[in-house]
Amino acid sequence: MINANLLDILERYERKRDFSGVCLVKQGDIEIVHEARGLAHRGFGVPNTIETRFDVASVTKLFTAAAVMQLVDRGQLTLDTPLLPYLGVDAPHISPDVTLYHALTHSSGIGDDADEEAGEDYELLFIDTPNYAIRETRDFIPQCTCREAIFPPGQGVRYNNCAFVLTGLVIEAVTKMSYRDYVREHIFRPAGMTQSDFCAMDGVCSDMAEHYKWVEHDGGGGEWRKNIYSYPPIGSPDGGATITAADLERFYRAVREHRLMSPEASAYLMTPQVMRSNPEDWPQGFAFGFELELDESGAVIKIGKEGMNAGVCSMSAYYPPTDTTIIVLANQHCNVWAMVEEIEKGNGQKAKGNSEGSTSSIECG
Repeated sequence: MINANLLDILERYERKRDFSGVCLVKQGDIEIVHEARGLAHRGFGVPNTIETRFDVASVTKLFTAAAVMQLVDRGQLTLDTPLLPYLGVDAPHISPDVTLYHALTHSSGIGDDADEEAGEDYELLFIDTPNYAIRETRDFIPQCTCREAIFPPGQGVRYNNCAFVLTGLVIEAVTKMSYRDYVREHIFRPAGMTQSDFCAMDGVCSDMAEHYKWVEHDGGGGEWRKNIYSYPPIGSPDGGATITAADLERFYRAVREHRLMSPEASAYLMTPQVMRSNPEDWPQGFAFGFELELDESGAVIKIGKEGMNAGVCSMSAYYPPTDTTIIVLANQHCNVWAMVEEIEKGNGQKAKGNSEGSTSSIECG
């Protein structure tokens, strides 16, 4: 019955809201639903499959946080390591007191390149600077060091992309590897994420979905357009990894099974660190990269990460009380948050809301 209810949700979202993507629901080792809907390529009518890779936007921050925790586990870094000495540039707006801990818990106060919580549009960054000029982590430095701090480090909580980009520079400096190569070798490979990579939008990548945003016309109506001018063409420490839903579930499982780092480091990676002042917000708080919901006793009942860019919507969550994982990846604008809330209710999970969303009004198409 649960399976039938979840399939009904998927079919309804595909039929009425043009959902295009993949949904995976697992309880323990049991796969309850793993279904694809919509098109990976609208021009040629190529359907999505469960093997299709999707840009997961900010879900990539989980891999950055895991990489840091690995290096901490090995004694190559500490969470008190400051960011500034690793940037290699003069950055007067970034406090020397900003540490990896602050960066990974959104408590750095660094002025973000596009303040999403204030409603700033990330796409507008590339009106004067072409997005294709930003391919390596260091290419982000000008836009991530030019704005004044919002608050002193540790004195507030505000979602921040640039803090994760700068964290990627620390990873590169310590490991002498590019961020992407480090994640491929030390996160994707040991987690068994064989279909995960950083596929460039201007490259040739097998089984990769194109991603589409809906553009309204001034005179009414609209059309789907590819998102190739909306953000940098290849993934970075704050977003843009390209993976399957099954591989994302493998990552969650690899962390819980301590296959990426020690049991102590694995547990700490997912431990609540900072909380928002309004307990009604989702997420209520942050671990390292992960976003959290707690019950009245303070126990974690939902831990996950979501992502949204133009044409990209992704939601992933693990529910410890029921050992359940829900992953929805979409390759066009869609309210996957509302969809996940319905899935949560249909699978006996408690639903709360969304953060990066603030998208409860966004409909597919």
